[in-house]
Amino acid sequence: MNINRLNNRQIRIIEFAEKIESFQIKDLLVSIKEEFEVERLTIVRDLSLLTKELILIKKGKGRNTFYQISKKYLLIKEYDVDKYFSVPHNKRDVNPFFNKEVVDLLKSDIFSEEEIIRLEKAKIKYAKTIKLLKKESPTIFKKEWERLIIELSWKSSEIEGNTYTLLETEFLIKDLALAEGKEKAEAQMILNHKKVLDLILLKPEHFKGISIDKIKEIHSLLVQDIGIKTDFRNHPVGITGTLYRPLSKKNEIEKNVHELVKRIEETDNHFLKAFIFLIMIAYIQPFEDGNKRTSRIIANAILHANNSPMLSYRDVNATEYKKAILLFYEQNNISYIKKIFIEQIEFSVNNYFK
Repeated sequence: MNINRLNNRQIRIIEFAEKIESFQIKDLLVSIKEEFEVERLTIVRDLSLLTKELILIKKGKGRNTFYQISKKYLLIKEYDVDKYFSVPHNKRDVNPFFNKEVVDLLKSDIFSEEEIIRLEKAKIKYAKTIKLLKKESPTIFKKEWERLIIELSWKSSEIEGNTYTLLETEFLIKDLALAEGKEKAEAQMILNHKKVLDLILLKPEHFKGISIDKIKEIHSLLVQDIGIKTDFRNHPVGITGTLYRPLSKKNEIEKNVHELVKRIEETDNHFLKAFIFLIMIAYIQPFEDGNKRTSRIIANAILHANNSPMLSYRDVNATEYKKAILLFYEQNNISYIKKIFIEQIEFSVNNYFK
């Protein structure tokens, strides 16, 4: 599916399809006749192309044929993020409820051929550089792991509102030096990241498969001594800046996390598996707090267990990361968070173990 290959008329057909539940050719002709002087046969060819590209779905036969925008297209279509978030959150047209169908959509081919090639190239390059450095300089190799842990602990915490700087995080992790004027909970959040990352490095095979117990294990370590409950919540939770409201009952949460684990463990593509856990743990929000940091660490655990580069998010703007997650919450659209995911895989390859 490559929107850049489409002409203006075909793009207009997509925009038309997004606005209504379903349509027939006659409806479309009426809508675009003023802008485009085309014959019915041309429109039929356009619709055939868009159906082949899985942008539209064709249903029925003969005079009862009608078309709908595909849910997969809505999942991966690119958004003008600045334009989208220029609208106040209470004015945006969003789906405020949890969508149980999204997991099945995510299991489909959400990475394009070009994106798969980029991910595989990154993995191959990473394997070569890490093997070479480990052989030539074990000391520098160890320092690079330390640097990645520091930067990931800092950025993941910063995304959650932590005010420690990168330099202060380095002093904290290396020397247990608390920064002046900072809350102890901030230091604890960073140290908890290091603790769970140490576990991931020590026992990579442990995270080749993900279970509910392992999700809880990671979350428990991340929120240790911060006053956050470690079991699934049994009450509603609101999210700042969005009308989306996750599931509120513990039994519903348990059911959907179980279904998530079951379905995603069926896939052999570890990049896909890591990406889905990255967004779905945040989307389900199973815990009263610490969900997004849990999702980032689970994704990294999967990547490391499969000899792929971990994501430090060092050069990701925290606000942009939050926008990417909110876009998924509100529209079930992965375009922006997928872009960040792939770029951070490549960033890690080009900035660590060199």
